[in-house]
Amino acid sequence: MPGYSEFYFNVDHGYLEGLVRGFKGGILTSADYVNLAQCETLEDLKLHLQTTDYGNFLANETGPLTVSTIDEKLKTKLLTEFHYFRNHAFEPLATFLNFVTYSYMIDNVILLITGTLHQRPIAELVPKCHPLGSFEQMEAVSIASNPTELFNAILVDTPLAAFFQDCLSENDLDEMNIEIMRNKLYKSYLEAFYKFCEKQGGTTAEIMRPILEFEADRRAFIITINSFGTELSKDDREKLYPTCGKLYPEGLHLLANADDYEQVKCVAEYYAEYKAVFEGVGSGTGEKTLEDAFFEHEVKLNMLAFNNQFHFGVFYAYVKLKEQECRNIVWIAECISQRHRTKINNYIPIF
Repeated sequence: MPGYSEFYFNVDHGYLEGLVRGFKGGILTSADYVNLAQCETLEDLKLHLQTTDYGNFLANETGPLTVSTIDEKLKTKLLTEFHYFRNHAFEPLATFLNFVTYSYMIDNVILLITGTLHQRPIAELVPKCHPLGSFEQMEAVSIASNPTELFNAILVDTPLAAFFQDCLSENDLDEMNIEIMRNKLYKSYLEAFYKFCEKQGGTTAEIMRPILEFEADRRAFIITINSFGTELSKDDREKLYPTCGKLYPEGLHLLANADDYEQVKCVAEYYAEYKAVFEGVGSGTGEKTLEDAFFEHEVKLNMLAFNNQFHFGVFYAYVKLKEQECRNIVWIAECISQRHRTKINNYIPIF
């Protein structure tokens, strides 16, 4: 009964939606970031985080505190919260939450393959994988020498199998082919997630549509900019673009034919929200990068998800906001540990 979900939404999902909105109240505020940025040492940072919703999450760390430890503990806390949602979710929320994890799975697979290509031991690579994207047989990824082997030996039994159809080839896994594989997997994943949200209808589709459209378009812009100066042809580039964004079809065609950053910027000017993103980018050192501008826009979209009730978008938005919060804390921690305070305020505020 799409469109009338608010009448029966709370029967299965009301408790978890209330919980995620409560968790959202614990996201760090601008005042918290100001206090964190004033910390002199990582121990000071730990003390301040204890006064927030993070509480004693670093209490068991006895040795000297490192940035990697803080990063790991932040991810572990997010994983614990996410698993609670996932373990208590009914369908179709359970499938929706599974979709949220697939992007991390893709990143983990690509990280392991790239690391193996550079002769890094698997024991060193696995701790660097995002815990939200861990799955059984993950470590075995390193034995594959081409995408078909990777699929048949390992990924055929994982949720990523559905996104792998366009990636099957006998080409050796060199750096170029690994990047192409990542982008094809993301394209299939985003299009499938978009279709799933549209099928849910109602407020879920309404909220998730602009979020996933932005994610698809961001990937198209980044693919285009990263492909300049590589062997990737314009036709091959166009095949990597997700087709569920606002740029589809005319904008993607223009991007496929772009030859430099200025032409990409010209394409963005046809779309009001992307024009604003590109205009916010500075060219000097220490100024805002395109990646930061995209992150800022993503935060705005995810915050808007909480303005409506009775939909699944809040779960996606919460995970993405917490992920940005983790990046902010790690950035501040890195600046403190390296005594590089001039850039300490280059984080992306959420509130």
